[in-house]
Amino acid sequence: MASAHARPEFLGGYSLVPSLAALAGLLAAALLAGCEQGGANTPAASSAAAGIPARILQVAPQRVPIVLEAVGQVQGSKEVEVRARVSGILLKRLYNEGDFAREGAPLFQIDPVPYQIALAQANAQMAQERARQEQTRREATRLKTLAEEKAISQKEFDDAISAQKLSDATLQAAEANLRQAELNLSYTRVTAPVSGVAGRMARSEGSLVTAGQESSLLTTMNQVDPIWVRFSLSESDLATLPDKRLDRIKSAEVRLALPDGSPYPLKGRLNFAATQIDPRLATQELRAEFRNPGVRLLPGQFVRVQVAAGERDNVFLVPQTAVIQTEKTFLVFTLDKENKAAARPVQVGSWVGADWMILGGLNPGDRVILDNLLKVRPGAVVSPQAAAEAKAAAAPAAK
Repeated sequence: MASAHARPEFLGGYSLVPSLAALAGLLAAALLAGCEQGGANTPAASSAAAGIPARILQVAPQRVPIVLEAVGQVQGSKEVEVRARVSGILLKRLYNEGDFAREGAPLFQIDPVPYQIALAQANAQMAQERARQEQTRREATRLKTLAEEKAISQKEFDDAISAQKLSDATLQAAEANLRQAELNLSYTRVTAPVSGVAGRMARSEGSLVTAGQESSLLTTMNQVDPIWVRFSLSESDLATLPDKRLDRIKSAEVRLALPDGSPYPLKGRLNFAATQIDPRLATQELRAEFRNPGVRLLPGQFVRVQVAAGERDNVFLVPQTAVIQTEKTFLVFTLDKENKAAARPVQVGSWVGADWMILGGLNPGDRVILDNLLKVRPGAVVSPQAAAEAKAAAAPAAK
């Protein structure tokens, strides 16, 4: 029997060392597979040679409006406390709470009976004084003739003249009392001092209201057309303006965005700008006036204010998606003459719609890469394409 060491190439009927023919076959198969997968004419190799497809924006300097944004609160252009001007029992409310009321519209009725009586007394007093005045005049006229004839003493005539003047003064006082009584009676019907939205009633019907005291407050009214919006801008925002401040005299255009994000259709204008910066908040207080015909803006409502406060020259607009923010700076990728990508630090300003205002770091004619930024690296070759071409080229790569 032959020893196991006599045929080392076999163990259990299997060869441990492949033949030369088998090695040649494996090498040929590997070379063929390599040609099929990595050939220079395949789509993947062509895409790599052409570069990363991406949309390109060639920037040019522009004149861009400076738009500052802030959160504002709506308030009535007139906020009036409606108070009772005479004391009495509140009999009736004559308006619907929360409804619009025009100036002069009746709001409340205070018990008028005591003031009607006071008016009647004033009328009677004035009639009495008028009769006394006529009597003193007749007496002065009669004594004048007698004084001229020396039939009476001069003192009697002088006393008659004094009585006539005293009666005239008393009549004037009675007339003033009558007008005061008429005015007090008119105050028993409380009317709207301005046109606006009337609030809820502060005193219920049947309450005693006392003029000049806290109980005299009946309700409040807000004039809502025009309406005001109060807001503030920080010192950093003001520093971006040409004059470093907002002046209400200048025609700064003010627009609003409602709480649901929709724009308010009417433009406003500044009607107040504080002359100093609030030292606690480092802000300037401002106020804008808007027409409010449909009462879409209500006092107390919060809105977003957009102020167009001048223009900035020689800046560039780049889509926000093309700007990369790092820990230290902002970057964009640009292309050189050989279509190679380079990271460019830039100085950014505010947003203008979907774009970012670039204040520094770019030159006229620079080509900025807009998309495919996850694949772009400094020195990578980029294939500049239009939007449709970039999408078509990206589809095979995704597969």
